[in-house]
Amino acid sequence: MIVLVPSYQPDRRLVQLVKDLAWIDELDILVVDDGSGPAYAPLFAQVERIGAEVLTHPENRGKGAALRTGFAHIRGHHPGQAVVCADSDGQHTLLDILRVAAESEEPGPDLVLGVRRFTGRVPLRSRFGNRVTAALFALVTGTRVTDTQTGLRGYPHRMLAWLEEVPGDRFEYELNLLLRASRERLELRQVEIATVYLADNASSHFRPLQDSLRVLRPLLGYAASSLGSFGLDAALLFLLYPVLGNLAAAVVLARLASATANFLANRHLVFRAASAPLWPAARRYALLAAGVLAANLALMELATPLLGLVAAKVVTEVTLFVASYLLQSRLVFVRGRRIPLRRADLGSPSAAIPVHFARVGRG
Repeated sequence: MIVLVPSYQPDRRLVQLVKDLAWIDELDILVVDDGSGPAYAPLFAQVERIGAEVLTHPENRGKGAALRTGFAHIRGHHPGQAVVCADSDGQHTLLDILRVAAESEEPGPDLVLGVRRFTGRVPLRSRFGNRVTAALFALVTGTRVTDTQTGLRGYPHRMLAWLEEVPGDRFEYELNLLLRASRERLELRQVEIATVYLADNASSHFRPLQDSLRVLRPLLGYAASSLGSFGLDAALLFLLYPVLGNLAAAVVLARLASATANFLANRHLVFRAASAPLWPAARRYALLAAGVLAANLALMELATPLLGLVAAKVVTEVTLFVASYLLQSRLVFVRGRRIPLRRADLGSPSAAIPVHFARVGRG
């Protein structure tokens, strides 16, 4: 097992972390100095003397780049070894690192997250920011992740090549990783860890607005695709009707063309599932479109007497918009296996409890 610690301009907490890890014979320690500069060379030399292997970027490239450097090195020089990533700022205890490590060994899940409980004294920015991002992540992906910002993560060796392909050089890398893992239906396990904040989390690089927008990007792309297909449908209708002189034929042809464009845009740009088989996805999309039409009619019939026509239309369209997005992301444009999310209990790291999408339930 390798503990990978990306580090930029660290303090003595990195030294203490390496000292703690060095007591565990089963752990090897890899520190990536992400261009901290000459002033920090003595500190990295000290952790090297304690027993860590140190890789150095000549200039600062970002946490994502540092993690990929570590993954590539481990894949090439430590074959078969699983990896636990930990931050260098003292937020992860030795016990929690070992718990995540225990869950990451083969055969195990594809990803393990050490998720904080956010109890006790937690800075408002961290508590609020994580709740908002977690809620948006659940809305967009249909998967409940308690702590999307955690830096304590474990991966079996088989995942290293995949991890090197995740985009993002800086702190967006870890969120991009979760979004891609959700799209590809990778198996995720969550292990509860202690919530440790030092100096009111002054070293945090979490950006609530930017990270929330990053989570929402697929949903915003889906909205743009839907709006674009509506515009195409209207434009074709206005063009075809004068030419054909038949309203029904113009409506059908315009709808077929706009639906095809919407399907291709969602497949290639929104859900990035171009590698998935085309025709099975097209059949599922057609069935979903028929189901959405039937649901639209049924909801309008039920809601109009209660809410009035305008309100019923708004409620129906918003409901079906979200439902259609989730169904397309989870059923139509599927790139990988459907595997349940798992959560490891704090008191018993080896006992995994199945969790399906947004609900936590004991099996």
